[in-house]
Amino acid sequence: MGTVGLSRIGPGCENRSQEPFQPLQCPTREGMPLRTSPGGNVYPEGWSVSMRWISILLCSAALAGGATGAQAQPAPSKAPQGAAHLVLPPVPKALLPDSFAGWVAAEPLKKITDAPLADPANTAALKEYDFSDAVQGDYKRGGETLSLRALRFHDASGAYGAYTFYRQSGWPKEQIGTGATSNKNRVLFWVGNTVVDANFSRIGPMSGAELRELASQIPVPEGSRALAPPILANLPQASLDGQTTHYALGPAGYVGAGGVLPPELVSFDRGAESVTANYTLRSGVATLTIVDYPTPQMAAAQETRIRDYINAGKGGAGKQAQPAWPKPLQDSDLASLEVRRSGPLVALVSGDAIPEESHKLLATVHFESDLMSVPQPTESEVAKTGQLLLGIFTLVGIGAAAAILLGFFLGGFRAAYRLARGKPVSSVYEVEFISLNLRD
Repeated sequence: MGTVGLSRIGPGCENRSQEPFQPLQCPTREGMPLRTSPGGNVYPEGWSVSMRWISILLCSAALAGGATGAQAQPAPSKAPQGAAHLVLPPVPKALLPDSFAGWVAAEPLKKITDAPLADPANTAALKEYDFSDAVQGDYKRGGETLSLRALRFHDASGAYGAYTFYRQSGWPKEQIGTGATSNKNRVLFWVGNTVVDANFSRIGPMSGAELRELASQIPVPEGSRALAPPILANLPQASLDGQTTHYALGPAGYVGAGGVLPPELVSFDRGAESVTANYTLRSGVATLTIVDYPTPQMAAAQETRIRDYINAGKGGAGKQAQPAWPKPLQDSDLASLEVRRSGPLVALVSGDAIPEESHKLLATVHFESDLMSVPQPTESEVAKTGQLLLGIFTLVGIGAAAAILLGFFLGGFRAAYRLARGKPVSSVYEVEFISLNLRD
């Protein structure tokens, strides 16, 4: 059986030739003739094999990119309709617990928010240290009793100042909380922004451990409120008696802790704060007073006032000075009194030490400013936006140029290939047909 050419004529199709093996051409929707391959694919008449593969690859890449993006995008979480999520703040811890280490509160703890009720005799000092609130109560364990009073302040600086205000010089140091001291049956300690005053009916060998357990349950502040006074870093550490340090933020606290200078000369109303401490030197005990002012200019003016005040009282043992010298200045060696400034700090040394050692102690007071470098922007937001747009335009230009070059390369290569085979540059006018080779 020989080869038979078949032609199929459908609606809208025209058989251009009655000869066998002639192709059929049917108009498409756009008017471009289509060619049907044996596999059933339909392409425009002018498309070559390479152009078909390029279209297939582009479609595959587009589909793969869309599937990847759909998988990478997280599905939005669906909250149950009608359900409201309320975020409640954490419940604040009680300043004093109802029980600890076997001690149980005999009555409900008393909460105090007014400084006069917390300590009527030292109301002014509590306000200077920024008193916040207090809790006091009586605890029992068997036949023993324990009275507790917890004073809370705005920050740790106020708590430390109040602790040094209540602590008397010479009380021994204890290991409770951040700092502690004791006097017979009374124990005073501070932790965070709270000062606790405890009075036992009887001190036992486990009293310190019991108060340490109590200190671990007291809430503490966070951030800058938990920092100790920065002025303490300016105290020389050599020969320092740590149990004699007193920190003051106002005249009441300064006088109550045994300040050396008259409070009006310190000028607490101008934002000053002071620290006083004793130093055990070979020739005697020296007292160092450091006053921190907001600016070095203010400190320079105060240095002159304090020096003039000291010099005016040296001739008459302090009686000629106005106001009269306080007792700590009157009991000091006149030759050892000296004033010195370093930055915003004004330091005064007094006491019984010889002038040489007093001068060395005063010379160790040095202010060091902590400089913090703030990174400056190297370019403005407008410049950043311009660079972004320039990069986008550059990328678009590179993509367009690549597309043009690719088109010239593919088209020129195809034309050269056809010319090398002796065919026309374009295949628009080539006659193609479908044939079926049927053999017996």
